[in-house]
Amino acid sequence: MDRQMVEGLRASIKECSERGLNAASKWASELLLSVPFAKRHPPPLSAGASSSIDQSQQSLVPTQISDVSPPPTRHRHAPSLQTQPEDVRTLELEFETEEEDLLFSARTFIESRDPMRAIHVLHSCRSAKAQFLSLYCQFIATEKRALRSWHRLDNRHQPSHPINPTVEHLLTQVVNATDPWLLHLKALFLSRLKDRRDEAIESAILSIAGFPWNWATWTLLGSCIEDGEELSAILPLLPLPSTHPLVQMFQVKVMNELHIPSDNELGLCDQLLSYFPGSLWVMSLRACALYYSHEFKPAQAQFERILAIDPSRVEDIDIYSNILYVTDGRLKLSRLANEFLASDRDRPEVCALVGNLHSLRGEHGKSVQYFHRATQLDRTYLAAWTLMGHEYVEMKNSHAAIESYRRAVEVNRKDYRAWYGIGQAYELLNMHQYAMYYYHYATALRPYDVRLWQAQGMCYEEMGKLREAAECFKRALITADPHEITINLRLANLYNTMQDYPESVAYHRRVVEVCQANGRSIQDFAKSSVRVAEHHLQTNGDLILAREYLTAVAASNVEEVARAAELLKAVNLALHKRNTDEERKGQSVVPPAV
Repeated sequence: MDRQMVEGLRASIKECSERGLNAASKWASELLLSVPFAKRHPPPLSAGASSSIDQSQQSLVPTQISDVSPPPTRHRHAPSLQTQPEDVRTLELEFETEEEDLLFSARTFIESRDPMRAIHVLHSCRSAKAQFLSLYCQFIATEKRALRSWHRLDNRHQPSHPINPTVEHLLTQVVNATDPWLLHLKALFLSRLKDRRDEAIESAILSIAGFPWNWATWTLLGSCIEDGEELSAILPLLPLPSTHPLVQMFQVKVMNELHIPSDNELGLCDQLLSYFPGSLWVMSLRACALYYSHEFKPAQAQFERILAIDPSRVEDIDIYSNILYVTDGRLKLSRLANEFLASDRDRPEVCALVGNLHSLRGEHGKSVQYFHRATQLDRTYLAAWTLMGHEYVEMKNSHAAIESYRRAVEVNRKDYRAWYGIGQAYELLNMHQYAMYYYHYATALRPYDVRLWQAQGMCYEEMGKLREAAECFKRALITADPHEITINLRLANLYNTMQDYPESVAYHRRVVEVCQANGRSIQDFAKSSVRVAEHHLQTNGDLILAREYLTAVAASNVEEVARAAELLKAVNLALHKRNTDEERKGQSVVPPAV
């Protein structure tokens, strides 16, 4: 498998580079270098050993794929990995040989960011590679034009994203494509059109079936997936088994983008590191999974290992800066910002890094300037829009915050943080009904996030809908820390307001039990202890428990000590009366005559 994987990566570097897919070529190159040297340059196989390679592993080499039957665990509609017929491939090679100089010249124009000249050079070429380069250059050129026009509009007349009217025309030229690279373009064009997402997914999967190691297609496919359920439905339809490294990388990447990675994704990262032990990309994938799981300390340690290996790596440096912001690592964040500003100040990630530093210093105006600069460098840079919204919230500028969050949602509707941010901004404006609308969206994207359910609960409470508030807080408790007491206290107070006293006391008692189990100060649970005791005294319930709680409070120096001493006297009197009544009942029973 190692040999096939290495050959697949080498093919990817060459083929992606020749088509101007530089990011995909860079990804394959970095991944290839992370494979140990001995596996990259193994001794040649003997004829007998070469013929015994398992057919299921041929899918790792795009140029050697033949008819491979899908594993029985795969969906029956998943396409088989396949290549073009021999005669088509031979003719294509002839065209490419004839056009070699033109193709090389076109690539140089692409690298020098002059796509119009590349289109001109390729106008008479017949190969599929030339067609790909020409269409891709047309797309790049028209996208730049659409972006310039979009920036010239003011916010009032500016649509949510740049409109490229030529995409439909470009799509007509690849609508019947079978070449995997042209299928990639078909998926790209379809993804830009409204209500064509399902067709884009289908084209991307067919492209992967023809050339699995084009990471640009996997990235495009991931951008079309809206939630975890859709990912689960698509995984069986992929033309590769679930144990394939590409499928594992794709799964972790998408779950990170959805901000819902689990222990399963962390396990997949560990498996991938066994294939690519020196891969900074996989290490970063793992660090991001830890970050989105709120495991900040191990995520920070992972990023520090990455920077120790390659101090100039900019990718995901903004995520690392978020971690330092959350953990209040001001000195590390300051040093990091100075280093990257000196080397590459025009990268969006670096602008976000500096914005985080200013935010941590309380310089929210400067922070907004850097986040705004990041969005100018990359309109689709979701994190910068979201973080800019956070800064406007800190500045009490709710309207500007809402506008920033809306931009984030327009870039990517899958980011729960932007929906949650809009809800918070509307809550600051006391527009609770609007806030609930956006909180519901955020919760649908991240159903196990305690903070989102708490936000909904507090919003319902402000609206006077106490029953709904209680249900939200109960839902928050399902995934909350077992030692958490704040939500239990809120529930106790809510049920007390609703005059459901037994339920209120149950949550107060839970607070006392959690605090006692964790050895917390009596001050943290004195009020709850007194409330439980009052209820049992009023209902003539568990007076022994009431006495135990009150004795602990009365022996302390908390604010409730006087009330506890008063109630303790009443509880002792009630216990004495109960014991006396029980004794009298026992004496009144006359034994039967013998």
